Amino acid sequence: MRISFFKASLVKFIFAYLFLASINTSYVFAEKADRDKPIELESDTMTSDDSKNTSVYTGNVILTQGTLLIKADELTIREDNQGFQHSTSTGNPTSFKQKREGKNEYIEGSAQRIEYDGRMDKVHLYSKAWVKKGEDVVYGDYIMYDANAEFAKAMSGNTKNKAGETVPGGRTRAIIQPKKKPQE
Repeated sequence: MRISFFKASLVKFIFAYLFLASINTSYVFAEKADRDKPIELESDTMTSDDSKNTSVYTGNVILTQGTLLIKADELTIREDNQGFQHSTSTGNPTSFKQKREGKNEYIEGSAQRIEYDGRMDKVHLYSKAWVKKGEDVVYGDYIMYDANAEFAKAMSGNTKNKAGETVPGGRTRAIIQPKKKPQE
């Protein structure tokens, strides 16, 4: 597998996660310096299939790049025939965290499965999903962020478990803190 494919795939996957924090109306800046840091990826096993343009990392997967941290039980990265990258991380849960640019706060989130569609530039968080920016947080069974349209959607309702059984869902929930007033 080409190193450039590997790096480009991971970088797109990483920055797609960061778009999730834009669920609130304010624009989010992740640590700019992180982009220039090396990507470190640890896992129990790694399988690369050049014929399918796919890499799979399994077992206690930890990806770091500067202040960015992604944890998963499994991380799959693939490139389609048109060169778009697609990634799926799964875990109980899979999570991400990154420091915001110029602020002493973090963007973080978690779900059972997180998918990134490079063609549509969309991120999907499935099952027990939440995204937190600073002290604001959104919860749902499903959270989607469309980076092109700058549109986010959180939903809750019945979902299916791995056995295909219907699991009753709850409601979406958002906690938005009041803006802090400047000190006089």
